[in-house]
Amino acid sequence: MLSVLKATFTHLSKPALLLGGVGAFCALLGCDSGYSESPQAEAPPSRSIAYQGRPRVGSLAPDFRLMDLHGKSVSLSDYRGKVILLNFWATWCGPCRVEMPAMEALYRSMHSKGLEIVAVSVDQQGPAVTRPFQEAMGLSFPILHDQDYQVGLTYGARTLPMTFAIDRKGIIRQVVFGSRDWNSPEARRGIAEVLQEATRESSQRM
Repeated sequence: MLSVLKATFTHLSKPALLLGGVGAFCALLGCDSGYSESPQAEAPPSRSIAYQGRPRVGSLAPDFRLMDLHGKSVSLSDYRGKVILLNFWATWCGPCRVEMPAMEALYRSMHSKGLEIVAVSVDQQGPAVTRPFQEAMGLSFPILHDQDYQVGLTYGARTLPMTFAIDRKGIIRQVVFGSRDWNSPEARRGIAEVLQEATRESSQRM
């Protein structure tokens, strides 16, 4: 069973979407660095890998390979060429459950434009709990399983949810601590700007 299931409640004033560089990664201590507008849940601790710090904005997103709901092995690099929202979550995490419908709405409206959402569950029970959750919520984006929390620790996702926006070249462009309304005008503008970058670069080379 997961050893940590409690939520950490905070009241914040800064926006959830971080558009530039980020400060110290205070989530290691259970806080959220002020970039979340919602309560967060503590991610499960790992005893197998020492914490090394999370990838930074502007760095290449570390590749990984995990199993999906169908037992298929999937890697992050399989989605290269798309804009990716890499979301770490769990079915027991309240804020994660709250943001999922908005993520699904964003996915349905922008998937055809090149957006992919990769939701990495840290539930130790794996598909036994994520499959019923997916069906109940009507989610259509890929769900992968990080049951031993190896990938979560690589990304420094010490609180849940935590989301990395990755551009078409595999570079981390934004980091979001905590849940947010992914279907809001602000969030959609931020994603649309990253989606349009490749189009602008192609036009400039012609």
